[in-house]
Amino acid sequence: MRNCFEIVRTEAQPLDAPLQAPFTIASSRVDSVRNVAIAVHLAGGAVGWGEAPTLPPVTTEDQPMALSAARSVAEWLTGRDAAAWRSISEELNERLPNRASVRAGIEMALLDALARQAGMPLYQWFGGRDRELVTDITIPICPNDEAERLAAEYRARGFSTIKVKIGLDTGEDIARLTAIRRGHPGCRLVMDANEGYTADQALAVLAELRRAGIEPALLEQPVPREDWDGLGRLAREAGVPVAADEACRCPADALRILRGSMAQVINIKMAKCGVVQALEIAALARTAGIGLMIGGMVETRLAMGFSAHFAAGLGGFEWIDLDTPLLLAADPIVRGPKIEGARYRLDPEVPGHGGRLPD
Repeated sequence: MRNCFEIVRTEAQPLDAPLQAPFTIASSRVDSVRNVAIAVHLAGGAVGWGEAPTLPPVTTEDQPMALSAARSVAEWLTGRDAAAWRSISEELNERLPNRASVRAGIEMALLDALARQAGMPLYQWFGGRDRELVTDITIPICPNDEAERLAAEYRARGFSTIKVKIGLDTGEDIARLTAIRRGHPGCRLVMDANEGYTADQALAVLAELRRAGIEPALLEQPVPREDWDGLGRLAREAGVPVAADEACRCPADALRILRGSMAQVINIKMAKCGVVQALEIAALARTAGIGLMIGGMVETRLAMGFSAHFAAGLGGFEWIDLDTPLLLAADPIVRGPKIEGARYRLDPEVPGHGGRLPD
């Protein structure tokens, strides 16, 4: 009798979607989503879906490279037992060593297929801690009047945490943050520099904000990934929690950060490391008493829905940054998690994460 968890086919196809407005951060600008959707078909009939985001230079892959890499391992995956997903992950690391986003997309699809075949939602697969999450929403680098307008709009829509992209110009950053505070006076502010500052610049910006009566809740990846000393200095001196994002791409990075007390929070993103390594990073952070954040690149509800199930199932994520589906001008995903205002609601009756591309 054929094993119902046997992989019979793996497919990869472009996943394109327009954004409502350009999304500008310190390291890049995105005008539309150009990702890759990955589907894993099992002998038992279940089909699991994953997403490989492409955001050069944040990811090493662009869309054509991601498509090529995913398709290059499709034949190798055929006939494998998806239930051996940890072993498959180890071999994927060897076969696609510089394609973390593609590996993540395949791992998402594998686990989604397994959960669908088993008839259980992914959040239960990961532990079943919670069924709902409340996300922040991001204001990119933009003119001050636009930032203030967006902040007021998001306040009216029920968002209590606003993530602000900074890192190109400290003066403009301070003005934008001040404008956002005017638009949403009571919001919790997350400042994300995407490696754009030096430690001295970050401290100067924080000092100026405090003079204006603004105290951020979190400072995310203020300095370049390679500036471990600067990251550690800010963790000691900033006076607000510091989150490591680009600095933490794998469990070894997490261990270095934890041993050096270089951050109070670690931002886990599937696209940086894949699902197996994300589980390892979460375990390390919890053991060390470090806070957890769940985030992503510019992704649709395929990847963001998977990450929502991951964080809800494990529990203990104080910082939720799964907002990019809300920034799309059109949603290309059928079914999947419902996002109502700032709240993700995960359906206990829907196996896997539930999302897929239309037929």
